This record gives sequence, structure tokens and C-alpha cells, in this order.
Amino acid sequence: MKNIENLMKKATELKAEGLVEGQISEELNVSGETVTWLLTHAEKTSTSPGPKDISVDWSAIGRSAFRLNHISEAMTDIIYETLDANESSVDVVVGIALSGLPIASMVANDLAAELAVYTPSKQMIAQENKRAKGNLSSNFSDVQDKDCIIVDDVVTSGQTLEEAVEYLDEHGARINAIAVLIDKKGTEEIAGVPVVSLLKVMRVN
Repeated sequence: MKNIENLMKKATELKAEGLVEGQISEELNVSGETVTWLLTHAEKTSTSPGPKDISVDWSAIGRSAFRLNHISEAMTDIIYETLDANESSVDVVVGIALSGLPIASMVANDLAAELAVYTPSKQMIAQENKRAKGNLSSNFSDVQDKDCIIVDDVVTSGQTLEEAVEYLDEHGARINAIAVLIDKKGTEEIAGVPVVSLLKVMRVN
């Protein structure tokens, strides 16, 4: 219960700092539904069960460039395996902002590929009133007519990656794989694109 209380406290603090629920979801690596539950129950002494979710804290990796580098090398290795199996290639690594970017940049370096940055709608301030859309940053590579892979840190519901696949497809990319550090959804593909992960988390009940 202490861990849940800590999550509630952290969610409340992030909300007070001005983050929208999508950003809080990204920071805590939980679903949007879980963030809503954490915020609405933070002020209550409620015994109602929370959403079926798993909070992931990979900050022990994220705070060390040395560890990130080795994790990225492991992800690059599993990407090579997937690309070889599908006889695919990669011109651009698309990193999902915010937490997927450090891994994506290192994977792009390992693959000698260009780097693109996709900011999903959940990161937008206007997201909560449904006006925001995700976009590619113009400061990085474009994806038109290029073979791409998407790199992110954690798959929760898969909604962000579905959104990214749709956006990239609309902008002329050929998406050959999605690579993530941790897959909480336990899926083999998202929007028809194969998913590979270093860790897969699956509920048994």
C-alpha cells in the first residue's frame, strides 16, 4: 500500500507543477486510466481497487549514460535480429518523446541511422481538450520514403505507438519494427508492426 501512496503523492505533485495527465502517465510509466485513479483517490481514504496496471521505475538505468549505452546495445542487437528475420533495413530511428529519446539516439548511433523525434499528443498541453495532435520535430530527420523503426521505453496500452504508426504511415514512412525496453501489454505487434522488447511483463490472473 505504501507504494500506491507514493504514486498518489508523486502524481499529485506533478499535477501541481502543471503537467497534464498524459505527461504524468509518461513520468510514472502507467496508463492514463491509472493516472486518473491516482489523482482522484489521492485526497480520499478509499478502499476501491485501482486499475490493473504495473508501475515501472527504470530510473536506475536512465540516470546513468553508461547503463543506458549498454541497454541500447542490447536493444540494437534484438533489432538486428528482427530486421534480419524480416529482410528489412533501417534508415531512420524514430524516438518517442520524452523517455524513449535517450535510448533511440543511442540505437540510431549503433545502427548508423538518422534520428527522428515524435512527440505524441499526450505530451501536448492542449491534449486534455482534445485539440492536440502528435508531430515530428523539424529539427531532426524526416521520414518520407525511408525505412524506419520506432523506439520507446515502455508499452502500456499501446495507444501512443498506434498513434505514432498512423502518423508515420501518413507521412510516407515504411515502419519495419517497434523496439521497447519493457512491454507491459505483452503484444507481438501494434497496428500491424512487429514489436520487440528486452522485457515483457504479463499478468497471470
